[in-house]
Amino acid sequence: MPQGQPLVVPADGLTTRARRNTPVLAVHTGPGKGKSTAAFGMALRAWNAGMSIAVFQFVKSAKWRVGEESAFAALGRLNTEQGVGGAVEWHKMGSGWSWSRKSGTDDDHAATAADGWAEIARRLSEQRHDFYVLDEFTYPLKWGWVDVDEVVDVLLGRPGGQHVVITGRDAPQRLLDAADLVTEMTKVRHPMDAGRKGQRGIEW
Repeated sequence: MPQGQPLVVPADGLTTRARRNTPVLAVHTGPGKGKSTAAFGMALRAWNAGMSIAVFQFVKSAKWRVGEESAFAALGRLNTEQGVGGAVEWHKMGSGWSWSRKSGTDDDHAATAADGWAEIARRLSEQRHDFYVLDEFTYPLKWGWVDVDEVVDVLLGRPGGQHVVITGRDAPQRLLDAADLVTEMTKVRHPMDAGRKGQRGIEW
């Protein structure tokens, strides 16, 4: 795609402007590092464009506060106090979704993930946000906690101009087939291969 020009212009009857503004469904998958990092980078651009951001983390522990969470909390305050950028919401499964509290045992994880997806589906139908990050959402799909076919149907049928980015390893094929943008992160080398532990500012 040299200089941002598509290799093929589809005969879909849309204007260049309409085609440019088509909402994107993106999937970041693969065994390499950087899937969530890339998604949050996209969310940062969306925030700067004034879009409202909603992040849903499906696997992270409630005690694990990633650097992006703190940064986006600050950006959300900036929006509230000064009207800069877009509104921000951040929800984490490990701490219990704000709309559905579970006891947190292993037996509750599937139901908790299903609650999270149900809330996302509701918000999509209501066009609550402009940009969604479903972080590590491929795992509940892989483990059968959330139905892949239902997810794809909801995402393909979402109204308006809502963008959705999904991260995690082993994305199911039907989701990959439905996505507009698919990136596979492939590990070539990692510091942990040499026995080095994760570092603040690099891994979190």
